[in-house]
Amino acid sequence: MRPAAVFTGLAGMAVVAGLLISAEARLGGGTGGEDTTIAEAPATDTAAEITPEATGRSAPISDADAEIIARAAQPAAPSPAPAGPVAAKPADPPRPSELAGGQAVGPAAKKPIELARPVAENAGMLSFGERRLQLAGIVPTPADRICGPASRQWPCGMMAKTALRQLLRNRSLTCDLETAEWKGMATAACRLGTQDLGTWLAENGWAEAAAGSPLDAIAEKAKQAQKGIYGDDPRRK
Repeated sequence: MRPAAVFTGLAGMAVVAGLLISAEARLGGGTGGEDTTIAEAPATDTAAEITPEATGRSAPISDADAEIIARAAQPAAPSPAPAGPVAAKPADPPRPSELAGGQAVGPAAKKPIELARPVAENAGMLSFGERRLQLAGIVPTPADRICGPASRQWPCGMMAKTALRQLLRNRSLTCDLETAEWKGMATAACRLGTQDLGTWLAENGWAEAAAGSPLDAIAEKAKQAQKGIYGDDPRRK
């Protein structure tokens, strides 16, 4: 064989091998490019689908975005009060019944107080030195009162005063008062032992009952029986 022929054959084989390698490389690169194109196309299509302008529908939002929008829609919290001294509400004036030092403030409660050496000024009025006390529930009978018809008049006021003095006989009384050291005039229920003096005067007709007094029925009974100032002069009996 000729050397030229051998060289030509080797050169041809080299060309064929180069063509084959080149073709393989082109085929591999073309495939990768096509894959890239195919992979990118769906992403482009998806982006077009979720675009509000391309579809005419609102784009979906995530849960985090929805929570942010909901918080923004809530009303704003009220602003805190400005710092600084707050004017205090004026206190209501104290009531008489409110406690002060553990004791009720107001009129003192009445309590039984023993009074010595009472003097009957009339049937219903007593004196203790410069202090005077009217028996509760009755209208005192003046000492100068005159009772009976013109032909049989008698000093019923003085008789009523004498009857009360004879009952008292300078003995101590128990009277319902706020204090034993009152000034001027006081009105109270008084008892000699267990006998209420106002009741005794009404029962015996020596004094009239005050308006609205619980002694009114007792005084009316004495009037019907013509006792005391409602009857005749007891000295003639």
